[in-house]
Amino acid sequence: MKKLIFFMMMLAGLTATAQTSHLTFKGIPIDGTLNTFVGKLKQKGFTQFGNNDGIAILKGEFASYKGCYVITSQNSTGIVSKVLVMFPEKENWSTLYDNYISLKEMLTKKYGESTAVVEEFQGYSSPHTDNDKMHEVRMDRCKYICDFTTENGTIELAISHSDDLGCFVTLIYNDAINSEKVQSSAIDDL
Repeated sequence: MKKLIFFMMMLAGLTATAQTSHLTFKGIPIDGTLNTFVGKLKQKGFTQFGNNDGIAILKGEFASYKGCYVITSQNSTGIVSKVLVMFPEKENWSTLYDNYISLKEMLTKKYGESTAVVEEFQGYSSPHTDNDKMHEVRMDRCKYICDFTTENGTIELAISHSDDLGCFVTLIYNDAINSEKVQSSAIDDL
């Protein structure tokens, strides 16, 4: 009986530990106020471009890619829960796709196989040339997304497009604990 109680206490301790770990970004737990989190990113070599209405934009090197933008904000509970990385704009499909595949391979090496993958063009016909594929990206008919789920949160890799910013790869880090706090706060409003 004592062994069973001891085992249950150990299991409860492990469960509690797993639920209190935050997803990390560049080794920094995705937690705390925006100013605290941004300060830690600056210590890692990022340069801040602004802090407007609770949103911080920084620029620096990430995963061996120079000139990446990092965007984060504090949520309705006053803490950071998500981090967005925008990799440099690419003018052709081959380099855009190469960035996506390279990052996907690194993420797979670190987190294991992705939990959800969609990699397709959604137009009426399949594009064949580099120019045709970039046209589909610009028309938002390119859906290349893969998710990596960890016990601490999720990471989404995607090929993205913006009329103002061009075509680029994005990563979104979403901390499970702080996202749950936001959802709980929203549910309390209902």
